[in-house]
Amino acid sequence: MSLALPRRASAEFAGTALLVAAVVGSGIAAARLSPADTGLQLLENAIATALALGALILIFGPVSGAHFNPVVSAVDWWLGRRAGTGLTGRDLAVYAVAQTVGAIAGAVLADLMFGLPAVAWSRTGRAGGNLWLAEVVATTGLILLVFALARSGRTAAAPAAVGAWIGAAYWFTSSTSFANPAVTIGRAFTDTFAGIAPASVPGFVAAQLVGGLVATAALAVWYPHAADTADAVVVPHLAPEAEAR
Repeated sequence: MSLALPRRASAEFAGTALLVAAVVGSGIAAARLSPADTGLQLLENAIATALALGALILIFGPVSGAHFNPVVSAVDWWLGRRAGTGLTGRDLAVYAVAQTVGAIAGAVLADLMFGLPAVAWSRTGRAGGNLWLAEVVATTGLILLVFALARSGRTAAAPAAVGAWIGAAYWFTSSTSFANPAVTIGRAFTDTFAGIAPASVPGFVAAQLVGGLVATAALAVWYPHAADTADAVVVPHLAPEAEAR
């Protein structure tokens, strides 16, 4: 990694915060604009999230890799630990903290923008084997996509591709594709359309970690040299000579 860790961590914090602000904020707006149509609310939420995610990858990708997700960061560390690529163990710990704190800040920001209490624990229960299975599927697909793009030299497509996966998974998974432990924790802090009850968080996070393990196993079969390009997740980082630009 070419950029200093504090600079990358700040990008992960800001990017994750803005991502959750987009998820929660668009959910609040959708509930207010289309109060009688849950399907339309979900469509509005999904479109805003997918577009925001793509834009945030473009902004922060060259700085930190735009992981915004502890599972992405953990797999990046795991794959690159022997090849000397990807995140170090210290990087992983700092990224995970920055992402989680950023997600909470993003939920608070969204609530404040819409005139709601800064923090209100969600009362939306999301538990059950079908939802946990959906989170395994959503997270597995996300990890496979991110590392397949890096290994095949197509990281320029990451903003559109990652946004498209998350936007689509809103609809084909019963859980509406959280696929991210940090985002899951952040969404517990808002009692709005996008919220998740704190009691439901551990099940979702466990399922997302399982998805990361499944994806890692699949990468070993389909992209056995994925570790060689772990530094390119999600998009290539700036070269040292470009850091000051």
